[in-house]
Amino acid sequence: MNSIQKSEAIKKGLRKGFQDGSAKMAHRKCYGYEIDPDGELIMNPEEAKVVNWIFEQYLAGDSLGKIAKGLEQQGILSPTCRAKWNRDAINKLLSNEKYTGRILLQKTISTGAVQIENNGLMERYLYTNSHEAIISDEMFMAVQQEKFNRSKEPQSQVSMRIIF
Repeated sequence: MNSIQKSEAIKKGLRKGFQDGSAKMAHRKCYGYEIDPDGELIMNPEEAKVVNWIFEQYLAGDSLGKIAKGLEQQGILSPTCRAKWNRDAINKLLSNEKYTGRILLQKTISTGAVQIENNGLMERYLYTNSHEAIISDEMFMAVQQEKFNRSKEPQSQVSMRIIF
């Protein structure tokens, strides 16, 4: 089996896991959650409070930088256990549907050595009620709308990823 065939076989296996819900990526740990002995996502109460605070501050008008500084001032470590948070980590956290109890698989696709956002090129898989939500659907949607409103890109160029 050459490298191209091997790559295609791996991709096929991943897609099968996405389709039947057995993909390990579905239960990948993210800030606010831990993995229980059965491999399921369970809420980490202390981190869940931080996640809620981040969403609330963003809706209150704080910038990503101001939120990062606020977390640092409170002595809250980043998801990578660093004292300093960065804007990108907060932006990704605010866009992560996992906080609503849902899991969306195949958000990105690989095109050789580059990963790109999957904007309809391939099927995506959404699993609902897969774990306990940290934030409400309403709060998540409000944050996505606020991110859209604050965007510096021309309105026609912005794509919102709200899938329920």
